[in-house]
Amino acid sequence: MLPETLLFAAPSSLGATLAAALFGLLIGSFLNVVIYRIPKMMQRESDNYVAHESGKQLPHQDNFNLMVPRSACPHCGHQITALENIPVVSYIALGGKCSACKAPISVRYPLVELATGLLSALLVWKFGSGWAGLATLGFGYALLAMTAIDYDTQLLPDDLTFPLLWAGLLVNLNGTFVPLNEAVIGAAAGYLVLWSIYWLFKLATGKEGMGYGDFKLLAALGAWLGWTMLPTIILLSSVVGAVVGISLIVFAKRGRDKPIPFGPYLAAAGMIALLYGAPIAGFTSHLLG
Repeated sequence: MLPETLLFAAPSSLGATLAAALFGLLIGSFLNVVIYRIPKMMQRESDNYVAHESGKQLPHQDNFNLMVPRSACPHCGHQITALENIPVVSYIALGGKCSACKAPISVRYPLVELATGLLSALLVWKFGSGWAGLATLGFGYALLAMTAIDYDTQLLPDDLTFPLLWAGLLVNLNGTFVPLNEAVIGAAAGYLVLWSIYWLFKLATGKEGMGYGDFKLLAALGAWLGWTMLPTIILLSSVVGAVVGISLIVFAKRGRDKPIPFGPYLAAAGMIALLYGAPIAGFTSHLLG
């Protein structure tokens, strides 16, 4: 359970909250790069490994990471200028189109920026702009990036899950959110719970119900919020997943046999647990007697 000093911390000032929102818009622009490039970096690394093991020439020898090359239009290669890269504003000014070839730009770019700005404001307002507040920002940014990547590719990259797990343990060295022993047990239990469910489901049906990335993400959430919050996170993710899954089947005509990534529901549950986990856990415990 989260310490009372965090649960009942005084809301941050309006100025700090607005500054966090503006900062979040900028971070959201970078998260768009992370969301787009990390899966491609993973694929390029895999292609190079296969080629190397086969004794063939490496197919990808150019530098491609989160910093280089410069962002460009995927349709015509036009490099994005600084004025074209202002969060939300540039998208509106350009009418949602590339300035060179007029190809449409996905609306998800400004939506990610807006979501990051709003989340930043909410976290700083609730947890303040001190150490705990800054830690929650990193927690939220990682969950946002993983949500979008898993939605696109059904992958949760180790490059994001492992740093989030280790960061949770380091943040809790002095009990920022939970005592360190609860964080360590939370990390271990979070992984083992979904690992056990995975193998039970596979033995019973012969199918894989989820990926290993989901185990690592729940382990990371356990490292941040402690083992006592795991039942609440699992319950919340199941409820959110059921609601969204049924909605997709009914309204979007999504086939029941088409897999739905579980990572976004875990991420949403983790954020809800951070913000409101204690009262939800108390209510659940009361219902269960």
